[in-house]
Amino acid sequence: MAGIATCALTLSSRSNFGTSWLEFDTHHRRTIRGKPKRWRNFGIRAEVNFVNPDEAKKLVTDGGYAVLDVRDKTQYERAHIKSCYHVPLFIENQDNDFGTIIKRTVHNNFSGLFFGLPFTKLNDKFVDSVQSQLSPQSKLLIVCQEGLRSTAAATKLEAAGFKNVACVTSGLQSVKPGTFDSEGSTELQDAGKAGLITIQGKISAVLGTVLVCAYLFITFFPEQAEKLLQLAPSS
Repeated sequence: MAGIATCALTLSSRSNFGTSWLEFDTHHRRTIRGKPKRWRNFGIRAEVNFVNPDEAKKLVTDGGYAVLDVRDKTQYERAHIKSCYHVPLFIENQDNDFGTIIKRTVHNNFSGLFFGLPFTKLNDKFVDSVQSQLSPQSKLLIVCQEGLRSTAAATKLEAAGFKNVACVTSGLQSVKPGTFDSEGSTELQDAGKAGLITIQGKISAVLGTVLVCAYLFITFFPEQAEKLLQLAPSS
């Protein structure tokens, strides 16, 4: 339609995506600048690469990835990948305020007793500690025991500028023995097992073995089993 100026739309923005505006270039070559507009949750972010243990091994041996272990100190000492970096995402909570003391007591009497888990809090110096040892250009394979802490750690490091980040799906508990060269008193997949639950597991294994042996004995030697039962005192 005559009288209505045709215009071209141009999107301009600063490199940090903090402030953006629209410019309309009319056929009269005049520029009309719109109001500054804030863009929320808008930016270029790298995606965390989730890999299985075999793929993780290739990233380390062929891809030049460094291993960052974000588990707590106890699990790390039980077993860890050789030559890895260790920066725990959670550290032992030794605060002595009343609320923390109550929570720590409850934890130690349940989760700590049965699963051998320390009472921890978020390590507020996690990102700073990683940055002091590794540059944002580093290729990082982040590992934990179950895969949850490594995912959280990857999110924090990605926001801090680390773009080449990978995590092992399901954590070190899914790693088969011999996949990585490791150090410690146990295998990588067993580093999360501690406390009374391990004793219970051993007792269950012994009882299971005894029951299987008794079943096989009764099945293949029924006469001897009957004689043994006759010798048993009656109630």
